Amino acid sequence: MKTDIQIAQEAEMKSVKEVAGAYGIGEDELELYGKYKAKLTDELWDRVKDNKDGKLVLVTAINPTPAGEGKTTTSIGLADALNRLGKRTMLALREPSLGPCFGIKGGAAGGGYAQVVPMEDLNLHFTGDFHAITSANNLLAALLDNHMQQGNALQIDPRQILWKRCMDMNDRVLRNVVVGLGAKADGVVREDHFVITVASEIMAILCLANDMKDLKERLGRIIVAYNYAGEPVTAAQLNGVGAMAALLKDAIKPNLIQTLEHTGALVHGGPFANIAHGCNSVRATKTALKLADIVVTEAGFGADLGAEKFLDIKCRMADLKPDAVVLVATVRALKYNGGVPKNELSQENLDALAKGIVNLEKHIENIQKYKVPVVVTLNSFTSDTLAEYEFIRKFCEDKGCEFALSQVWEKGGEGGEALGKKVIDTLEHKESHYAPIYPDEMSLKEKIHQIATEIYGADGVSYVPGAAKALARMEEMGFGSLPVCMAKTQYSLSDDPNRLGRPSRFDIQVRDAYVSAGAGFVVVLTGAIMTMPGLPKKPAADGIDVNEDGKITGLF
Repeated sequence: MKTDIQIAQEAEMKSVKEVAGAYGIGEDELELYGKYKAKLTDELWDRVKDNKDGKLVLVTAINPTPAGEGKTTTSIGLADALNRLGKRTMLALREPSLGPCFGIKGGAAGGGYAQVVPMEDLNLHFTGDFHAITSANNLLAALLDNHMQQGNALQIDPRQILWKRCMDMNDRVLRNVVVGLGAKADGVVREDHFVITVASEIMAILCLANDMKDLKERLGRIIVAYNYAGEPVTAAQLNGVGAMAALLKDAIKPNLIQTLEHTGALVHGGPFANIAHGCNSVRATKTALKLADIVVTEAGFGADLGAEKFLDIKCRMADLKPDAVVLVATVRALKYNGGVPKNELSQENLDALAKGIVNLEKHIENIQKYKVPVVVTLNSFTSDTLAEYEFIRKFCEDKGCEFALSQVWEKGGEGGEALGKKVIDTLEHKESHYAPIYPDEMSLKEKIHQIATEIYGADGVSYVPGAAKALARMEEMGFGSLPVCMAKTQYSLSDDPNRLGRPSRFDIQVRDAYVSAGAGFVVVLTGAIMTMPGLPKKPAADGIDVNEDGKITGLF
């Protein structure tokens, strides 16, 4: 059996000019990065911005398990299938982070015969967007420390610095560091911290900004610290906006690549959904909607994280209205939620399936709360049985959902045609009445309570004293109308990663909160979630290599 990277390396790609041409994009509206990658120019947006929008389909999933779900693979295969069925379709996906690529999760190019290519480029440096974001973030950090070194005219309190450095790699030893050691000329000694680039506020800003003007306004609103009087100090006050924007001037432009079947894919931005808002850029999504009949996008991890943030943050800010949601599950993952060990998942077990399907049930109910039609799809494995399929099909149909089997990993777009037909039927015959689950005027604590009880199924929310104080302070500063971005484990509906299925009788514990004023939301940290992940005992980096001919192996 061929590996994902072998399939990708053997693919016959079209030039990106040819892929673009299928969507009416001219060569002069591309900024080429070699033969198979390009950025879309501002001139293209100016030309198409008044076009009628296509239909928007979100792909999400149940809570991730070691058994795998295949959300990105399903997204890609579905887009290929819709094109095969005569609907001009485009993908809007996130870029992968180097941290998971070399850690435990792998890349984000899909899998099998449902991939975007060039796979190695995408999973490594791509067009340099993440490097630009990292540089802009760390430039602001350097300006902040230099300001304090050069006399501290803004009276920044070194004990109340919020801005953290970042890098796009899992590196646990950088979570808490001390900087400024050495001579007086080496800076002010203080504790500092690193986050992974995809969890940084600049990543969120880039993904939520409509254009350069919006980007610069958002950058200026970043709160980097508080002064001795307790007043916020912003990036604009440090005169960092222009230089950061210069570093981001190309990164803000969406990237165009292709699937194995030459469907256009705008892959741009990559915030994590467990510690950030988990969606690709607004610019990419809006551009795709002007170029295609149907746009397939995805949001990270389970529907309790990525989909909730897509529906409550991204759609609210960008005035997007999704027309349907595809919810991905696997028989194996549902049995894992039902208590079956990973090494026994290939055996038919309807009892475990009945126990584990409650996780899928909760996610169906959650999406329905947003008044958007739901299509459930099973990403098939050879170990699945007909009895297991029929059990899930009946369960979904009883819940008022369309259901289809997906075989896109094995067959590409052809294996997604059954799902594609269900999606088309849903778009044509079921109306979406999308609405977020909380209004802007709710208090921050009320919004947190709404998500915790309605989406996670918690009984309530508990706060450590510092978190409650931080939320009260944000309300006083005028940030109470912002949406909340919950940072929570992806493995459970609760904030305890070991509680599988559909947990009950639990509270969500909020241990910290801070405002991302530039992004336009309040980040709420729950449980033991980390904003700088670490590497596993055996990282994926162990198996990655490049031979003398420059051919990469081991990426997945």
